[in-house]
Amino acid sequence: MCRWIAYKGRTIPLERYVTEPQHSLVHQSIGAKEALGATQGDGFGLGWYAKHEEPGLYREVRPAWSDENLKHLCRHIHAHLFFAHVRAATSTPTTRPNCHPFTHGRFMFMHNGSLGDWDAIRRKVEALIPDALYTSRVGTTDSEAAFLAILGAGAETDPVGALTRTVERIAEMVRQSGKPNAFRFTSALTDGETLYAVRYAMPKEAANTLYFREEGEDVVVASEPLDAERSFWKPVPANHLLVVPKRGKPRLEPFLDEARVAA
Repeated sequence: MCRWIAYKGRTIPLERYVTEPQHSLVHQSIGAKEALGATQGDGFGLGWYAKHEEPGLYREVRPAWSDENLKHLCRHIHAHLFFAHVRAATSTPTTRPNCHPFTHGRFMFMHNGSLGDWDAIRRKVEALIPDALYTSRVGTTDSEAAFLAILGAGAETDPVGALTRTVERIAEMVRQSGKPNAFRFTSALTDGETLYAVRYAMPKEAANTLYFREEGEDVVVASEPLDAERSFWKPVPANHLLVVPKRGKPRLEPFLDEARVAA
């Protein structure tokens, strides 16, 4: 499974969390402690907001640990909101369009997990993408399909509702497929102002790890802690949504517990 971090707060260099910490995201790409596999070598990506409404984007198919550009980019790019992702591919090829994060307009998205048996539900999930957005589908991952489906479900005006409706529909598809593969949806979505991080799985016990840490007005969300100070990192409970608003403190909300999905 993949590893990722999302940051929102003061404008800082990306290196603060991507490359510098003891257990930075780059270190996690070859030594993850809480992933199903220790190595995440199937590409990586950065997305950030600076002077433009739409995010900047850099994606590469090489492993994060072997890209000589990454350290320089993270040192010189400064942003108040950014995503970073190292990929462990499941059922789709290692290509640049399949690397996270994904962007469309001012929105950005990344994902760790799998939508059950992708081959079994792919056509149904892609049918959730409106025609106007389908031309933006350039990769083959379940993650990109889910992102475009979320946008099509009304993320522009109701991001939480769009996330909820889309995940609920996909969960039902996974259930009806009859396949034993777990549905794991640990993801981050932003419109450039508010950050939404979801930790959801079906069954609940299969949820991939997710933590967040507050330092004043700065909030960093990560698949696993970036340092040894674990007491400062709060776990996001399974089947919960973390909302980091444009202003104010982050808050946790229940997200689509299995009883509701099954209703």
